[in-house]
Amino acid sequence: MSDLLVSRSDVGEFRKRYKWMALFAVLGFLTIVGRLFDLQALDGTDYAAIAHENIIRRVGLPTTRGVIRDANGKVLASSRPSYDVEVVPGRVMPSARPVRYRNGQVIPHDPDSWPRLADILRLNPEEQRTFEARIRAACTTDDDKSPCWKTPIRVRDDAPRDVVAELKQHSDELAGVDIVSVPVRFYPYKELAAHLLGYVAEIDPEMLAKYRPAGYDQLPREEQQRINPLGYEGGDFVGATGVEHAWESYLRGQRGWEKRVVDARGRYRSGPEAERLIDAPGRLDPIAGRDLRLTVDVDLEQAIDKAMRPHAAGAVVAVDVRTGRLLAMYSKPSFDPNELSGGEGHQRMREAFNRLYADPLRPMLDKTMSGAFQPGSTMKPFSALAALEDHLVDPEHTEKCEGLLVFGHRIFRCSHVHGTVHMREAIARSCNVYFFHLAETVGMDRIARIATEFGLGQKTGLGTNPEAPGRIPTRSWYALRYRGQFKVGYTLNMAIGEGDAIVSPLQLALAYAAIGNGGTLYQPQIVKAVETSDGTVVQEFPPRIRRQITLQPDNLRRVTDALYDVVNDPVGPGTAYPARDPSLDVMGKTGTAQTGFVAKKDMDPKMAWFLTQNHAWFTALAPARSPEIAVTVLVEHGGSGPEIAVPVAMQIVHEYERLQSIRLGHTPSAKSPATQPQLRDRGHP
Repeated sequence: MSDLLVSRSDVGEFRKRYKWMALFAVLGFLTIVGRLFDLQALDGTDYAAIAHENIIRRVGLPTTRGVIRDANGKVLASSRPSYDVEVVPGRVMPSARPVRYRNGQVIPHDPDSWPRLADILRLNPEEQRTFEARIRAACTTDDDKSPCWKTPIRVRDDAPRDVVAELKQHSDELAGVDIVSVPVRFYPYKELAAHLLGYVAEIDPEMLAKYRPAGYDQLPREEQQRINPLGYEGGDFVGATGVEHAWESYLRGQRGWEKRVVDARGRYRSGPEAERLIDAPGRLDPIAGRDLRLTVDVDLEQAIDKAMRPHAAGAVVAVDVRTGRLLAMYSKPSFDPNELSGGEGHQRMREAFNRLYADPLRPMLDKTMSGAFQPGSTMKPFSALAALEDHLVDPEHTEKCEGLLVFGHRIFRCSHVHGTVHMREAIARSCNVYFFHLAETVGMDRIARIATEFGLGQKTGLGTNPEAPGRIPTRSWYALRYRGQFKVGYTLNMAIGEGDAIVSPLQLALAYAAIGNGGTLYQPQIVKAVETSDGTVVQEFPPRIRRQITLQPDNLRRVTDALYDVVNDPVGPGTAYPARDPSLDVMGKTGTAQTGFVAKKDMDPKMAWFLTQNHAWFTALAPARSPEIAVTVLVEHGGSGPEIAVPVAMQIVHEYERLQSIRLGHTPSAKSPATQPQLRDRGHP
């Protein structure tokens, strides 16, 4: 019995271990409690937000790009509804995700919905392989924030309505498939005024990196707004050229969003229970872009297109002499901005770009302002003004034209043997020899000063497309280029618009508009007003004067008298007289500019012949008594200015006057022949 009451050593050892076991149990319990407190009390809000994100998805709502209208309210660019099909890689093809294990066993994936989707979209085998490769590349990891789950892949642009209907009908079978409403830019006049309007294109990586730099998603919302005020995201479409590009900040608008409930398979859920899970605010409506009302007249653009139909390439600019507002800008050949904006599919867009950039006539070049050409004899009025303003040449002084001038070892030729001519006749009949002698007296720098005063050889600042500055050379320019070896022959060429002098049609139209209005050089204007969708004017842009050119009224009158004779003098005759429209009151100046192109042996003979032809110019001012419109016509490689460019300009002016008469509510009347001699007799002979 006594043996039973004696303590055993193993019982004491157990008691010691029990204390440690109890201590470890208490510590473990406290650890669990602490962790639960940390998860639920301290970090509960964060984890609740993460859980909330798993079932609530913020879906972007596209904004509507602003409408572009012409001066009379006709729609030039708008947006039409379109539906893109996007897929979440990890949901549409679960088999592409990495294999996962549980207790040593492979966890089976949900069935792929991709084969069913490919069948509905009618993808060919090559397209299927391409998209499957992209899906597998996105799902190299199965992390929640990897491209497998966070970066949708667009598999169809602008899906047909029957396809969209079928997708919605079978939405329960198509896990991970989204139908996204995306407005597509639409240009109802297609190629007409395409360079002026421009087109939209998907934002490129360089531009996107500028607005969404590394770490952008982790920045506070205020900082994101500062860096990216227009909210650009990958896949957005932005203005690429023309008015679409220059006025992007007005046209774009602001994207909206709405919150939607998704299940584990990525399908959207609706109904009262789903709505209860969405916290406020559940939606931010998009803000539509502003509308633009341009200064151009699309009816006049159509008239220009008709007049230019016989010619392969060229440019036309029509400007309001009284305001500097552009009434038309036309460049040929053109392109269809619907193709380049992706509205007809990416494949069609790629084919269009390849075709356009391979065309030797350069349809992607806006020849009204991005192209610069030798002005030919349209330069002569400015050479004459340089002589008159500095009192270096008597306008009554005559020169004898025998069809050429021998100067040093070179022969400078004229188009005809004009005989004895004074300044007015030399302009009207476009006598090169007279202006060769004038150039010797006046000098290059004086001619360059007047030409640059009128804006030639300088960017106009319109800003819709990259602008060629052109060039009006000076003695110093030649000294730098030819290391001080200046030759008087350079001045002779410049006086008649040949040699190194180059201008854009836009510059020339504005310069002649300044002649027509008495010396006011306007800033060209293409947008008249910014409006809301209901037509309310938000901002209106008045005409802006670039500079007031100081000219003696008598000198300007002498030049305008000569410009009138170019069109209306039957005695000389004026160079444009044979192609004039007797019903129109027009003055202007013709030009025929040599291109200096030398054909290569391996060139196509027809193309080689075309490229060696001269450029044909004519700038018209109408009506001559009190000009309202200046029209500059360039027929690229067209040949003779009087024969080719003048008829085009006459058609355009005739249509302008017809349109003006209709809009003013009366029918145009023919000009009385008796008014022609009266106007011609003003001023000097």
